[in-house]
Amino acid sequence: MSVAGKARKITTNTLQEMKDAGEKITMLTAYDYSLAKLVDNGGVDVILVGDSASNVMAGNETTVPITLDHMIYHAQCVVRAVDRALIVVDMPFGSYQGNSRLALESAIRIMKESGGHAVKLEGGAEIVDSVKRILTAGIPVMGHLGLTPQSIYKFGTYTVRAREEEEAEKLIADAKMLEEAGCFAIVLEKIPAGLATKVSQAISIPTIGIGAGAGVDGQVLVLHDMLGITMDFSPRFLRRYLNLSEKIEGAINEYVDDVRSGEFPNESEQY
Repeated sequence: MSVAGKARKITTNTLQEMKDAGEKITMLTAYDYSLAKLVDNGGVDVILVGDSASNVMAGNETTVPITLDHMIYHAQCVVRAVDRALIVVDMPFGSYQGNSRLALESAIRIMKESGGHAVKLEGGAEIVDSVKRILTAGIPVMGHLGLTPQSIYKFGTYTVRAREEEEAEKLIADAKMLEEAGCFAIVLEKIPAGLATKVSQAISIPTIGIGAGAGVDGQVLVLHDMLGITMDFSPRFLRRYLNLSEKIEGAINEYVDDVRSGEFPNESEQY
């Protein structure tokens, strides 16, 4: 029996209980039915339908081009596959920044049309009004601080954030602000490990790190990166658990050879 078949449904309350008990939270991305089912069966607590689909599924250089309709489509595919994990859907660039009414409308569309369980927004003080407005509709919100990829053109680089004291202090203040606004958890991306630990100790809600060290309450990776499907992205924090790109290419080469040689199909593979 799979892990999913033996375990209870994960909720936002479950994650809080895990933090309070000192139990680490696991989170991976998924964007389609087949891989989402494998992730869920593997026992992951949270599945993020990430706007990283813009990169790994659509081949865009950044997350900026992906649309709300695209995110809803990917979330629909994931929701159909999942029995156990909490499903969090990224709100894409342009669907919430600077307009809390638009943010609420976007979040409602995601929840109604996809069946996801929560949404995630990037930013701190500048998006708190959107967070609060979304929460008025009873929609759970996950925050995201540190390196926020939707703001890549503002940063100009994917380098580690909050190394300087001023930015670090703002990040801590933003985390407290997001907690006070009602976020159930916060992703901390690519910040110094010491700062991530400090943030995790300063707030009572769970923190999920990516490139933020071990002092957080959980970890998240992009599925295609950790499985070695995509190989052109190799930051220090990424651990590849497989090299599927090599295995998949090898299998395809073997198939092509077998078809061209007449080896496939053989007598037992036909009617």
